[in-house]
Amino acid sequence: MAPSFLDVLWPIFVLTGVERAAIDPGNTAFTPLDLAYMPWSHSLVMAVLWSILFALVYFAWRRDRRGALVLAAGVFSHWVLDWITHRPDMAIAPGIDTRVGLGLWNSIVGTLVVESTLFAIGVTLYLRATRAKDGIGRWALVGLVVFLLISYVGAAFGPPPPNIQTATMAALIATVVLTAWAAWIERHRASTCFEK
Repeated sequence: MAPSFLDVLWPIFVLTGVERAAIDPGNTAFTPLDLAYMPWSHSLVMAVLWSILFALVYFAWRRDRRGALVLAAGVFSHWVLDWITHRPDMAIAPGIDTRVGLGLWNSIVGTLVVESTLFAIGVTLYLRATRAKDGIGRWALVGLVVFLLISYVGAAFGPPPPNIQTATMAALIATVVLTAWAAWIERHRASTCFEK
């Protein structure tokens, strides 16, 4: 959940009117989202604060300092990757008009190459760091990878969502379902980091 946490907050904030977004085909070459106002979920300062809060909650629950630091880095990694992909629509902090973003989404080919490569690296690292304990650990992971690939192709080449409410609800539901799916897989896989 940590790397997706800002995208759990974002749809909630949009649906409640705290932040604003719209469907605007052509806003970037890759995505039709116009992320007009999202300083509470995606600004640099708030990303740091959400990272700290996420880590503190985990530390209070598990008393695991290393795990808390890894989770904080996971939450903050979302901002870094969004900074690379977004056009300059990410505020530095609430109330500050300066917005940043390198705009990878302005290139369909660049986006597909970078995001597909990162996905492949992530799957490869996970496969090297874990092994299936049973059929669920093997086939549920295959199912998740296939589902993510199909969803990505659909989002990249399919029609835009009909409205921002549909897009945000779909994003929220997908994040919750995919996190539960990943947690289920994780219970059926073992770490190979300490095996000889």
